[in-house]
Amino acid sequence: MKIVLACDHGGFQLKEIIKEHLIKRGYNIMDIGVYGNASVDYPDYGQKAAELVASGEADKGIVFCGTGIGISIAANKVKGIRCALCTNEYMSRMSRLHNNANMLALGGRVLGEGVAVGIVDVWLSTEFEGGRHENRVKKLMEIEKTED
Repeated sequence: MKIVLACDHGGFQLKEIIKEHLIKRGYNIMDIGVYGNASVDYPDYGQKAAELVASGEADKGIVFCGTGIGISIAANKVKGIRCALCTNEYMSRMSRLHNNANMLALGGRVLGEGVAVGIVDVWLSTEFEGGRHENRVKKLMEIEKTED
């Protein structure tokens, strides 16, 4: 599985921790930045990561900013993306089981390392349940087709 990682300066340290964890677990990682603590604009990185997932160049994406809020909003602007901001393992599990989230957002300034690793592990190991949730996800995707 190829996973794209992206962050702004506020998520940089957590991205590095998660990247190391995922590499040790054998995942193919595409790190598109940032590579340091210099201030950058999270929409640039959230959009780029989401476009890689939407195009199929990456199977899933994990994005990071200070709270996870801004970068999740940016990712969700890309057609085909369902990016879930999760702060605990239950939210992580439900985002996959019920919403078939293809991206995960985490806040580098609000989550501890152990909590974040647990969220990621649960998210990556949980499959979409389908069933009654299939129609709901289809409805989410239909929203993208409405014209302004």
